[in-house]
Amino acid sequence: MTDAPETRAGQSNEAGRVLVLLDGSRMSYAALEAAAEIAAFTGADVLGVFVEEVNLLRSAGYGFAREVGASSGVSRPFDPAGIEQRMQRLASQARRALAGAVAPHGVRHSLSVAKGHVIDEVLALAGPGDLLVLGRVGWSSAPGARLGSTAKGLVHRSPGRVLLWCDNRALPQGRVVVFLNDHRDANRRAVQAAAEVIRHSRRPVTLLLGAGPDMPPEEREGILRDLGIQESDLHVRSLPSTDPVKVAGILRQERAVQLVLSRNCTLLQEPGAEQLLMALNLPVTVTP
Repeated sequence: MTDAPETRAGQSNEAGRVLVLLDGSRMSYAALEAAAEIAAFTGADVLGVFVEEVNLLRSAGYGFAREVGASSGVSRPFDPAGIEQRMQRLASQARRALAGAVAPHGVRHSLSVAKGHVIDEVLALAGPGDLLVLGRVGWSSAPGARLGSTAKGLVHRSPGRVLLWCDNRALPQGRVVVFLNDHRDANRRAVQAAAEVIRHSRRPVTLLLGAGPDMPPEEREGILRDLGIQESDLHVRSLPSTDPVKVAGILRQERAVQLVLSRNCTLLQEPGAEQLLMALNLPVTVTP
């Protein structure tokens, strides 16, 4: 079911939509605010996505199933009717939050409400030109504990870009950091994503290069054109290692406020990469 309070169903801008997954968590509402601002800058429509997780509903059907309150620690029966009511309440909250977030920007929006597996339902809606915005930790996880399983699944399977959002205080002189490797097409998509970020944030950019020869002058000039920035706003440095601890140090030196990297980036293949991303507490854009 899709609500369309101020948009016409089935229509979207050529540039793609901004999809945001809403699950009732504080982080998902922070992601919603970010999605609304991005849509205002890019002229995209916003599609909120709320999924009633079918596995949760099925689990509540077992007589022995119980749930424990996150704050109270009290164990209570896992009641199917109670779960259904909770889902309906969260969907209503998502509808109100979506309308409130986009109202100041005049952005067209709609809400998709579905019942199924979260990853499958999101992938059924997302297209190659869409940006999917996710809060990095959902309501079922302690804040900062880990990268949620839904976020990890969508990062690796989404046809378009994924923005893993976190609510942080950006440094005034902070930089957008882009990881590049030896995949030319992947690098091009990462640079395009960074260009969109800095188009409305107007921040300088650091390119981190993986192992290999230095960047040729003509490639540097092409990236400058694609980013739309001056030479003085671009810093290029080689990455001596993809060890997460060393990468963290470099990112702090660069005063990184947002990361952009391809899902094929060697950094994401390193043990401890997930802990690195969580420890840095930065928004991360992952491109196909």
